[in-house]
Amino acid sequence: MIFYYAIQTVSVASQIALEEAGAVYESRLIDFKTTEQQSKDYLQINPKGRVPALVTDRGIITETPAILAYIAQAFPKARLAPLDDPFLFAKLQDINSYLCSTVHVNHAHKMRGNRWVEDKDAQSKAAMTAKVPKTMHDSFSLIEQEMFIGPWTLGDNFSITDCYIFCISNWLKGDNVEIKEFPLIHDHHLRMKKRPSVQKVMAIHGLN
Repeated sequence: MIFYYAIQTVSVASQIALEEAGAVYESRLIDFKTTEQQSKDYLQINPKGRVPALVTDRGIITETPAILAYIAQAFPKARLAPLDDPFLFAKLQDINSYLCSTVHVNHAHKMRGNRWVEDKDAQSKAAMTAKVPKTMHDSFSLIEQEMFIGPWTLGDNFSITDCYIFCISNWLKGDNVEIKEFPLIHDHHLRMKKRPSVQKVMAIHGLN
């Protein structure tokens, strides 16, 4: 497999999952500083011009929830998802979909405003940026109060959604949200940082 990623992006979640699964894969760094994600070569891999992307022997997978689910199912011995429990697996997908469709989008309003408004509309961009601390705070309040079981997201067993929540919780500080306001998420964040897979990926991305 070949895993395409960019530094300190949502790629972190899938990269941790690959390490947890013990997968053999090749990493390919996409340089956002040079807009490599829009290059002709990369657009042949992912026409969306985004990361991550995972090249498998059957084709290419994009979108974090899909990549995470693939890893969990392709490496069942790693037990990264409740594959034998349809309801619990659906709950996992419920959380991952929320992280993808809502929480990530909330965060993106801070620096990707041009996806929603014209470049000349600076006032609208500024308004979106100003609201990021509230929307991110509200999202993590919902996760903490309604979705997170503990000690891991789904209870006693670590899963791919722990990789995803950890990745996005790393963004809270930059979004002016204090992670300590969410005791369960904060404790989860600290325990995640002790895992060898997380330490390896954090080193790659220059995180601490």
